[in-house]
Amino acid sequence: MTLGILCPGQGAQHPDMLSMLGGEPAAEAVLAAAQAVLGRDLQQLVSQGGDEIHRNVVAQPLLCASQLATWSALRDRLPTPRVFAGYSVGELAAYACTGALNAREVVDLARRRAEAMDRACSEPTGLLAVRGITRERLTPLCRRHRVEIAIVNDVDRLVVGGRSADLIGFQQEVSGLGAGITPMMVSIASHTSLLNDAVPEFAALLGGSGLQAPVVPVLAGVDGGPVFTRQRAVDTLSRQIARTVQWAACIGSLREMGCTVLLELGPCNGLSRMVRDRYPDLAVRSVAEFRSLQGVAEWVARQSP
Repeated sequence: MTLGILCPGQGAQHPDMLSMLGGEPAAEAVLAAAQAVLGRDLQQLVSQGGDEIHRNVVAQPLLCASQLATWSALRDRLPTPRVFAGYSVGELAAYACTGALNAREVVDLARRRAEAMDRACSEPTGLLAVRGITRERLTPLCRRHRVEIAIVNDVDRLVVGGRSADLIGFQQEVSGLGAGITPMMVSIASHTSLLNDAVPEFAALLGGSGLQAPVVPVLAGVDGGPVFTRQRAVDTLSRQIARTVQWAACIGSLREMGCTVLLELGPCNGLSRMVRDRYPDLAVRSVAEFRSLQGVAEWVARQSP
């Protein structure tokens, strides 16, 4: 069995997303570190739900903290992973899970990343998930409406980002072609050129941080290739803020690197579903699909030949 770990991005936060971590000392230590950085109790924050947990500057550090907390509680119960792959801000969380960043550092960097992105793009923007139309057909429509392809999930599964006013016209035309469109719970056009000004700012933050070379490789969202060095980590983590995330390439790399079991750290199962659709023979689950972390560990153990 060869294990890969998936770290999702924002959009699926919910009030119960931390409930499985209660009574787990390793997880509680991470959440305490996050509280020290943010000045807010994360358990109390998520239990209130509402729009607050979807606000960019809250969502990004919350997700990084919750995924690192989940992994910290599971790490000693699972085989050493072959590779980590993170979706959008989940890529930053993945570095913390490898030990390349500690809890305080990753939460602080996630907060500063969100702040830099908000400053770079102060006007109303957003993201739309588009399904059922290929990138070839979608690209000229994006140009016409001045929006951009932000994420490539598969041949006909893409995420488009841009100014809110431009997205309205785009959505109307693409819907008329029979494509499925879902507005995403993200308040900024991540991974588009509208975020260009945030790239050098975050690169400087990463360069001055305690980020280390990952002991276990992390896949770079901008090209799907593995990252082994600190320099490439700084480069790819900063560039992906304003560049298309090639998640389909990351899924392919997971298969090429020999992964036979993939585990998504939650709070959702969106990445797991995408992988299952493409590679139905792979054993893929999300922590969110279980009732306990022990159940997660037992499922992984059962995948051994």
